[in-house]
Amino acid sequence: MAPARATSARDDVRHDAVILAGGRATRLGGVPKPTVVLDGASLLDHALAAARDADRTVVVGPDPVVPPGRDVLVTREDPPFGGPVAGLDAGLRALDAAAARAARQDPPPWVLVLAVDVPRAGDAVPLLRAAVDPTDPDHDGAYLVREGHAQWLVGLYRRDALRRALAEVAVSGADGLAGVPVRRLVAELTCAEVPDDDGVSADVDTWDDLRRLTVGLHAASDTTSHTASHTVVAARDGTEPATTRPPTDRPGGHR
Repeated sequence: MAPARATSARDDVRHDAVILAGGRATRLGGVPKPTVVLDGASLLDHALAAARDADRTVVVGPDPVVPPGRDVLVTREDPPFGGPVAGLDAGLRALDAAAARAARQDPPPWVLVLAVDVPRAGDAVPLLRAAVDPTDPDHDGAYLVREGHAQWLVGLYRRDALRRALAEVAVSGADGLAGVPVRRLVAELTCAEVPDDDGVSADVDTWDDLRRLTVGLHAASDTTSHTASHTVVAARDGTEPATTRPPTDRPGGHR
């Protein structure tokens, strides 16, 4: 993959958005990730805020609770819990169907792909928009790289390139797209790698992750010491009551 070119954020990158919210969240004890609250907003709220400039947004997952007033598509991967590649395919199909129904203009050439558990994704979007090159037909997109690890689900990709890559990996997989690794999908693309020096792609896989991110958001405030010792963890839809847990507790268990 090519390193990202050093440019300023650009405004000419029209895009749709796919928010992937269909995981099992086993290390959170099964609490649906979209409902987990961080800094007063659910993880789904954070993801939708990151996608605010998208022409259309689709949430792929089991019955997500979309805030009132948001015109958001909802769909599900097939089979359920089939993984992020299957979810991306379902989301792209839903976006294409909506564009066909509207019949007003061509769908945007770019697709923002976000995992729902990346609460600082809004800070990542300008980096991704600056890294892509709409004038180069051989440039398929960009994704963040944090501490040497590719964050493919915080990425901005050319729509046609995603379609081609999904078709390629579907042909090679015995079960279609279910369980196909994201690495295999992105291997079909030519993308820029965007250094994530500030950790904006940090995700929430465990309750400890949530505590660390909460403390990080308030590191400059006078409440840091209180937040570090007692972090409120809640699920918006009531699947788990709000609780106060010390930082050494690991209620979600291990995957």
